[in-house]
Amino acid sequence: VQVPADGFGNCIHLWERECSIQRRHQKLIEEAPCAFLEETTRLRMCEQAVALARAAGYRSAGTVEFLVGADGAFHFLEMNTRLQVEHPVTECVTGIDLVEQMIRVAAGERLAFDQAQVQRRGWAMECRVNAEDPARGFLPSSGRLVRYQPPEQTLWASQAVASTEGVRVDGGVREGDVVSSYYDPLLAKLIVHGRNRDDCIRTMQEALDAFLIRGVSTNLTFHAAMLAHPDFRAARFTTAFVAEHHDGGVAAAPDP
Repeated sequence: VQVPADGFGNCIHLWERECSIQRRHQKLIEEAPCAFLEETTRLRMCEQAVALARAAGYRSAGTVEFLVGADGAFHFLEMNTRLQVEHPVTECVTGIDLVEQMIRVAAGERLAFDQAQVQRRGWAMECRVNAEDPARGFLPSSGRLVRYQPPEQTLWASQAVASTEGVRVDGGVREGDVVSSYYDPLLAKLIVHGRNRDDCIRTMQEALDAFLIRGVSTNLTFHAAMLAHPDFRAARFTTAFVAEHHDGGVAAAPDP
């Protein structure tokens, strides 16, 4: 649950993000909202996140993480007192720029909105594009980016698009860069926004197909396989989903 708070006692939530698709506790696909949460559970969880941040006197943007059991009961896991990698999906569904809000709060400003003004619109999803080889047990891959051509970007930061659909790429590299083995393998975050979850999956599949990277191996084919899995499409998954279905690797289709 994303929680922004200022230094004047104002603390609200920006709803939840679902991050169950993980490999060895590293998140790979994140989305907002969560497809299987009942609304009463969602509201209780968000209220608990705000109560925790208030009790701690927290100031800035933070994330309160919960584990949800098959019975619908939720349990506090931890609070990340920072901006998380998957913050763009919250920005897409709320239209609020979290980086801007962190800077404003740090500068001593009040939050410019209250809970009633926070609206959810559509669905958002993010895939972490990593330099690793799914066909070889996700071994890290290093080398020069001979080609780096992301899909066409139609959405930036928290800007809305008229069709409520868009593609955003938060990249940390460019063509010609060298990817070393000394740092995190994350190359880019591919984010899509749609009217509903099915729209998101379709748009993400098209964006993955349009993402061209040569010189290092990536997990683009892995993401495509995950999105095509019937259980993922039906939102039937747990944190063990990747280990149960794809931990042995995903063979890439031959390039034309």
